[in-house]
Amino acid sequence: MKMDLIQPFINATDAVLAETLQCTTSIGTVSMEQEAYCLHGVAALIVVQGDIEGRIIFDLEPEAAKAVTQRLAGGNDSAATPEMVREAICELANQVIGNAVTVLNDQGFHFKVHPPEIHTASHGGASSEDTEALVMCFDTSSGMIFMNIAMRYNHRRKHDSVMVG
Repeated sequence: MKMDLIQPFINATDAVLAETLQCTTSIGTVSMEQEAYCLHGVAALIVVQGDIEGRIIFDLEPEAAKAVTQRLAGGNDSAATPEMVREAICELANQVIGNAVTVLNDQGFHFKVHPPEIHTASHGGASSEDTEALVMCFDTSSGMIFMNIAMRYNHRRKHDSVMVG
């Protein structure tokens, strides 16, 4: 996986988490995964299609999910109902993806981002031959937040644009 595809997501995740949780974050473990993704808590899945294709999963440990929900609800401790937590995780994913997409669009990539959906499967899809999955852990004072990103260049579209040009 090319760093030019994933660096905008890393930078956006770090910035949004620091702002939302009002704390510093550090990147913990980073690994390339061949196996299916194993869920850690509450997760949102975002699909990207176009010049680049793939998916991003934001997975928050329960305490981190509760903290994000409370922060996005203005500090309201009673806001952490299961429905509100799911909505807050999707909003967090929207903020991260919005920031990353802006950078990728500025680099000339064209693609469609599907709205975040709650990812409830205990195991996600495994990597494929042409799509590597990178799993990163962001360590925060509220708990760990995982980002599983599997992206690739859409070779067919890249090839088509070369043939036309």
